[in-house]
Amino acid sequence: MDFNKLKEMGLEYAEKGRNAAMDLAERGKTQAKIVNEQTKLAKAQRQLGALVYSLAKGNEENQPLVDKYIEMIDAIEKDLADLRASLDTPAAEAAAEPEAPAAAESTTIEFPIEPEQKAEKKTCPQCGAPVSEDALFCNKCGAQL
Repeated sequence: MDFNKLKEMGLEYAEKGRNAAMDLAERGKTQAKIVNEQTKLAKAQRQLGALVYSLAKGNEENQPLVDKYIEMIDAIEKDLADLRASLDTPAAEAAAEPEAPAAAESTTIEFPIEPEQKAEKKTCPQCGAPVSEDALFCNKCGAQL
């Protein structure tokens, strides 16, 4: 009887450990998605800034193009908020492990963004200006890519 009880307890703890590992893996995936969205947000904001600057420098206006960038940034910010909310929900349920979220938050800061930016080389088919790989529009002439 004691052996069966020990076996039951061992299986129960193994199941709890497996569930905790699965939860941590999901949190890691969500955190990676957050980092990806943060990178996309930073790029979109830089592109919008470059567009506004080039338009202002040339005394031009292209409000529809600026609005498209603003809509894209809003969508990315919404996705980020949804991902963060989904990350916070399991944390409230698994309050027994407060160290896991802190470790996940620290990885957000450590992911490098610069190497990705340097690798991107693309030119506008309309005017030949250099544009980033994920740009939707040319910052120089406004052509859709």
